[in-house]
Amino acid sequence: MAKKRRPQTSRNKAATFSGGEVPEVGAREPCPCGSGRRYKACHGRAAAQAVTELVRRPFEGLPAECDWVALRELVPAATVPLTLREPLPEGVPAVTLATVLPMAWPGLRRESGEVLLGLQNDTPSGDLSRDLADVLRRALSAEPGTPVAAERPDPDGPRLQDLLDPNGPFVPEVHEGFEFWVDEADQSNSEVAASLERANSAAIPTVRLPGLEGAYWCEASEKNHLRWVMPHDEERLLDALGRLHASGASSLGEDTRLVGSFRAHGLMVPVWDLPSTMGAADCEKPAVEFQTRLAEALASTAPLSAEERKARSGFTNRQITLS
Repeated sequence: MAKKRRPQTSRNKAATFSGGEVPEVGAREPCPCGSGRRYKACHGRAAAQAVTELVRRPFEGLPAECDWVALRELVPAATVPLTLREPLPEGVPAVTLATVLPMAWPGLRRESGEVLLGLQNDTPSGDLSRDLADVLRRALSAEPGTPVAAERPDPDGPRLQDLLDPNGPFVPEVHEGFEFWVDEADQSNSEVAASLERANSAAIPTVRLPGLEGAYWCEASEKNHLRWVMPHDEERLLDALGRLHASGASSLGEDTRLVGSFRAHGLMVPVWDLPSTMGAADCEKPAVEFQTRLAEALASTAPLSAEERKARSGFTNRQITLS
């Protein structure tokens, strides 16, 4: 998963210069580096950029935004064929998004010419979409058989929304393991084989529920779970979940429970505990029925009752931010 970025401010007690840490300084005060310029026009400029470049919803505007978030944060092994706006360069037969690549490479140009783009990597800027677009562009022109490292992108460079066809399909294929890493050229690579073995041993069995964008069942040691990335406005969604929970309509059936949520890339991800006997196929119908109840609750404009407010507050307190 991506590391959380901690935006700096113009009043930064730990700004680092060649002389070490400097004391707190205001934006209009002289810069502690001794340049004679105001802090905001000198080293404060980088601090301001760190704040403004952070994009809360990097996948907004892409087809299936909820699945992009799920593949970035929740799903161990999955691939998706990508369709670009422009024709593929000569010698590139396909472009494929992958949750993870061998040795955590951000990108890879296979010997066959196919380009793989890794989604679950640390990124050098606050705009994940621009970072990924930069890797993709460089992978398209890389030599076959070459991994592509992450670099800080041009701040005016394209984002994924500029490179990908907005009308192209986006249907993830979830895999049991990472064998999709290996083609004929990789079979003799001992580093890739070792990385594959480590990744497979850590992968949690996961299944995408068909017809429900962003909904993924996963198997855990004691309980199974449904983790569902939802596109709705967070405040409206919390209200709706509070209404459903207070009326006893938030579960997915017997021995299931809506236990809380994640927040990832600007979207909420409600999480249900499921009994270990409830497989992915068993989860599909209850999830579709819940989606209908949720739509009705989202449409309500009535003030929340005391019980509904209490339920909403409980969900808010149990929310964890992933990114």
